[in-house]
Order: sequence, then C-alpha cells, then structure tokens
Amino acid sequence: MSMIRDLRSAVRPSRRRDRREDRRGQDGHRSSAVVDCAVYRDGRRTGDRCTPREALRAVRENGARGGGRLGGEPGTGGDGAFVWIGLHEPTEEEFEGIAHRFGLHPLAVEDAVHAHQRPKSERYDDMVFTVFKTVRYIEHSELTPVSEVVDTGEIMVFTGIDFVITVRHGGHGSLRALRRALEQDEALLAKGPSAVLHAIADQVVDNYLTVCDALQTDVDEVEIDVFSQDRRKGSDAGRIYQLKREVLEFKRASAPLLRPMQLLSERPNRLIDPEVQKYFRDVADHLARVNEQVLSFDELLNSILQANLAQVTVVQNEDMRKITAWAAILAVPTMVTGVYGMNFTHMPELHWKYGYPLVLGLILGVCVAIYRGFKKNGWL
Repeated sequence: MSMIRDLRSAVRPSRRRDRREDRRGQDGHRSSAVVDCAVYRDGRRTGDRCTPREALRAVRENGARGGGRLGGEPGTGGDGAFVWIGLHEPTEEEFEGIAHRFGLHPLAVEDAVHAHQRPKSERYDDMVFTVFKTVRYIEHSELTPVSEVVDTGEIMVFTGIDFVITVRHGGHGSLRALRRALEQDEALLAKGPSAVLHAIADQVVDNYLTVCDALQTDVDEVEIDVFSQDRRKGSDAGRIYQLKREVLEFKRASAPLLRPMQLLSERPNRLIDPEVQKYFRDVADHLARVNEQVLSFDELLNSILQANLAQVTVVQNEDMRKITAWAAILAVPTMVTGVYGMNFTHMPELHWKYGYPLVLGLILGVCVAIYRGFKKNGWL
C-alpha cells in the first residue's frame, strides 16, 4: 500500500506539470504561436489539428508498442510516425513547455526564441538544429538611396527521430503551402522528419534564386544609369551604395548556409534518411550557384561605384577647367579697366578722341584670342 501511495504522489506532480506545460504553449488553440500541429504516419496526416502534447503521446505510445521510440527506420518513430509542429515567433513562455517535453537542447531553444541568428546546422544528441535565413524581394517602382530591396526572416528547424519543430520569425516565409504540398506526396513524407527538413531547405534556396533574378534587374539598371549621358542618373552614388548594402544583406543570409548543406548531403547521419540525403546535394548545388551570383553582384557594384566616382571626378575637373578658362578671359578687361580706373592725370591716350574705342577693341581682341585658344585645347 505504501508503494502505491508513493506511485500516486509521483504521478500527480507529473500531471500538474503537463497541465502547466499546456498553458505555456502545448495547446495549439490557446497559444497564438502554434500555427499547426499534426501527426504523420506512413506519409499521411492522421486526424485534424491536435495539441503538441497529444501528438507526441500518439507517436511515442505507438512507437513503444512497435518496438520502442527509436525503433523502425532511421528518421522516423517506431511505426513510421512523427510530429510536425509549426510555430511563429513564440515567446519563451510559449516555447518552454514544448522544449521540455521534446527534450530540446537549451542552447538551441535560446537561439530559436531570439531571432537574428547566423545560418547554421548543429547536432545535439538525437536532434539536428538548423537555422535558415529567408529572403524576400521588395517590389519598387524606382530605386532610391533609401529603397529597401531585400527583406530577411528566419526559420529554425528542430529535426528529431520522431518530430519536426519549425520556428518562424518575420512576416514572410510561411510554411503552410509547403506543408500542404508535402501532404500530397505520401511517398516523400513517409521518409520522416528529414524529408520535411529537405523540403524547407529546398524552398528557402529556391526563393534565393528568385531574389537573385530580381536583383539582376536592379544591378543592370544601375549600371546603365551610371554610363548614361544623363548626369542626374549617373552621379547618384547613394542608389548604388544602398543596392550594395541590400546585396550584402542577401550575402549574409546565403553564404553561411552552404557548408551546412554540404555536410547534410555528405556526412552520414542517422537522423537523415539515406534517400533524402541525396537530395541535399541538389540544394547545395543551387546554393553554390546563388553564392556565386551574389558575389558577382557585390564585385560588379564595387566596380560601378568606382566608375561612378571616377565620372564625378572627371565632371568636376571639366567644370573647373571651364571656370578657369572664363576667369582667364575675364581677367583681361578687369586688368585694363583697373589700370585706367586709377584716375592719374597723365595716362596714355587718356585725352585722345579715339582712345576709348581703341581700348575696347584691344580688350575684345585679346579676349577672343584667348577664347579661341581655350576652345582649341578643349577647355571650353
């Protein structure tokens, strides 16, 4: 009897903790952070939306009956089932219960709650934590020195043996359409959580390619304007610098992700299905192409900016030569009239009848001669 009482006393705190975790974010209807939660078995979604606690219990209880949680094929539960939970910008309180129940590493949890992380992929025991930077191109009618061209967000993915938890930050990069598309492909979804991880990586990199194509148009437009005859377009270094900043933001999103994708495609990992691992190579290849294109944008914008500054310098030199030439021409009448304005009584031709027109003609002749000389040398 005392043993039964001890068991009851041990179970009651556990139940109270479960209810407390539900209030912290386990209940999808109570937490605004949970976008969707579902159990997938053999590539098919079982039932409608449920709470994370109910989904995990369904997967692991069935897995235990099928030979244990870690039984079955790599990357799935014991009976080929897994949980996929999608969250959007959860708070620490909302994510605490889910993190405790799924045994997520505290360091990865801290990164997931606080955005602005560097793209990476890290292994924690029986879990892979991957950070993706999502990129969206902002449409604009005209590029200005303050135009925002690239908007970035983040998707964090916890990939376990029988679960996938996605945490999204930012106003774009929704995974709702991706989830629906995967649910139509039962054969792929049956591969387990690693298939979801690959699908997310593939979608992120495909968006990179789309943004690259749009940025190419902006870079071409700036390049044409710099070498245009219209000085107002060609001399605006602010637009070039702003576009370069946006390209660098894109570069910070895509470049660090290349190495993690290569490791996921090459290094053996029991959490990644061998058939799915092959597809990560394609993602890595596309990402390498994106990085090469972004690097070329950066180098080309450097050259365009230098060419623009050189053109501004040339224009300024031309203006200074014109100013100098006209100053030299105007110096002649200034000097002559200055001499005759000293009011001395005895000056050459001062009282001569034709002295005034003679001096004017002399001034005009000298000015014309100087003007022709500057014109011939290209100063005017």
